Amino acid sequence: MTVVEFLVEPLQLEFMVRATVTTLIASTVCATLSCWLVLIGWSLMGDAVSHAVLPGVVLAHIVGAPFALGAIIFGFVAVGLIGVVRDTSRTKEDAAIGVVFTTLFALGLVLISVTPSQVDLNHIIFGNVLGVSRADLIQVAVLGTVVMAVMVYKRRDFTLYAFDPHHAHAIGLNPRLLGAALLGLLALTAVVALQAVGVVLVVALLITPGATAYLITERFSRMLLIAPTIAAVCALTGLYASYYLDTASGPMVVLANGTAFALAYLARLGREQRTRHHRPGVRAPWTETPAAEDASDCRRSRRAGLPRRCGRRP
Repeated sequence: MTVVEFLVEPLQLEFMVRATVTTLIASTVCATLSCWLVLIGWSLMGDAVSHAVLPGVVLAHIVGAPFALGAIIFGFVAVGLIGVVRDTSRTKEDAAIGVVFTTLFALGLVLISVTPSQVDLNHIIFGNVLGVSRADLIQVAVLGTVVMAVMVYKRRDFTLYAFDPHHAHAIGLNPRLLGAALLGLLALTAVVALQAVGVVLVVALLITPGATAYLITERFSRMLLIAPTIAAVCALTGLYASYYLDTASGPMVVLANGTAFALAYLARLGREQRTRHHRPGVRAPWTETPAAEDASDCRRSRRAGLPRRCGRRP
C-alpha cells in the first residue's frame, strides 16, 4: 500500500469523512480554549463542566430540544452551584467542584438508565464519532465557529484576565464578566467535543493540548498556534490508527494527545538537564578541584550555592 492509498482509503467512506471533520473541529476548538484553562488553572473546572452537562443533554433529548441547550443550562447550573457551596461554607473550591460535578454526573447516569429511548444514549458518555450524522456535523460546525469567533475577538482580554485579573480591572475590564464568558465558552466547547469523544474524555481534549503547548513554548501567542496544531495532528493520527487497528476512535484520539504530551515532557526534561549541565561557572557538587583554580572560580561556585571548597576535596 502506497502512502497516498493509506491516506485516501478511509476518506472514501462517508462516515469517516464526517468523523474526521467533526473531530478536527472539536479538537481545534478545545485546544484553543485549553490554553487559557491551563494558564488560569481551571483544569479541574473543565473536568467539572464537561461531566456536569450530562443531565442537561439527557433532559434535552427527553423533551426533544437541542443537546446544546440542555448542556449550556446545566453547565451554568454547575458553575453556580460550585460558587454557592464555596462562598457559603467552609468547603474549599476543589472539594466543591468534586462534589457538584460527581453528583450531576451521577444524575445524568440515572436519567440515562430510566429513560426509554430507541437511541443508545451511552454514546453521550463514551462518544461515537463514527456515528455522527449530517445534522450533528452542522451543529458542531456552528457551535465551533461561534466559540472560535468569540475567543479570537476577545483573546487579548482573556489573556490579560488569565495573567492578572487585578490589572484587567484597573484598566476598565470586568474580571467577573470575563470569567463568566470563559465558563460559557467552556460549556459550549464541551457540547462540541461530546460528539467526538463523549463526556468521559472531553476533559482530555480541553486540557492536554494546552498543557503540551505550555511545555514547548513560554510565549502565550505561540501557545495559541501550537496547541490547535498539535490537537489537529493528534485527531488525524488517532482516527487513522483506529481505522487500521479497528479500535475505538475517541480513545485513540485521546491517546494520541497523551503521547504528544509525553514526548513534549521528555524533550523539555532533556533540554533542562542539558542546560543545567552546561551552565557556565557551575560544576557538579563535591567534585575534585584542580590545583590551579583561582579565587574568582571559587567565588563563582559559592554564589551558585554548591557545597564545595576551593583547592580541597570534602
